Amino acid sequence: MAPFSKVLDLFLPPRCISCQKIVLDPYTLCQDCWEQACFLSAPCCQICGLPFEFDVPDSALCLDCAMCAPPFAQARSVFPYDDFSRGVILAFKHGDRTDLAPAFAGWMVQSAMPLIEHCDVVVPVPLHWRRLLKRRYNQAALLALEISKRSALSYEPALLKRTRHTPVQGHLSRMARQKNLQGAFQIIGDIEGMRILLVDDVMTTGATVLGCTKTLLGAGAKEVRVVTLARVLPNKNV
Repeated sequence: MAPFSKVLDLFLPPRCISCQKIVLDPYTLCQDCWEQACFLSAPCCQICGLPFEFDVPDSALCLDCAMCAPPFAQARSVFPYDDFSRGVILAFKHGDRTDLAPAFAGWMVQSAMPLIEHCDVVVPVPLHWRRLLKRRYNQAALLALEISKRSALSYEPALLKRTRHTPVQGHLSRMARQKNLQGAFQIIGDIEGMRILLVDDVMTTGATVLGCTKTLLGAGAKEVRVVTLARVLPNKNV
């Protein structure tokens, strides 16, 4: 198998997932793109993972979480949603680059391992069947499946269902998104006492994650933790 792989690399060498430059290993970034990529890490808010620009204690909270803690226990993201991450995420989300899911999931596991250790199952944010039919795949489900392969978590894509088709939320405010998502999710099955890792690609205002979390907790989940590939930082445009 290894010799065949080397022959294949000779004719179809692996390329950077961002700029397509030839690299040594498949599904990684070239040196130039590694230097452009911003990976979110500590110091950050203990709850939502918002990065701080200065050193703070591990238990520090951002202003929003200190004033009104979200219903999820913790959230973490790999990237800020910026010029660099936007390109690879849109290729994955709308450009049929489903082959990127394993690489993205590996980064998500590395970023959120302390959260994963507290969870029992991994659940993707669902798409309504009409949007799934149009897009042909749920990018959050692909990420959740790969995360389950890299952890001890059970993959449960059918636990959370999107029952109402909502308009595209791209330019809606946080409040408008929350109103748009009211009653949009439903639990299928028994989740009493489960500790759930909720997975999505991008957290924008957080309305979708909040809607899913409230639905899960309302149906008996013990707690919900969240991991996304990227998140929009305050004062940043999507």
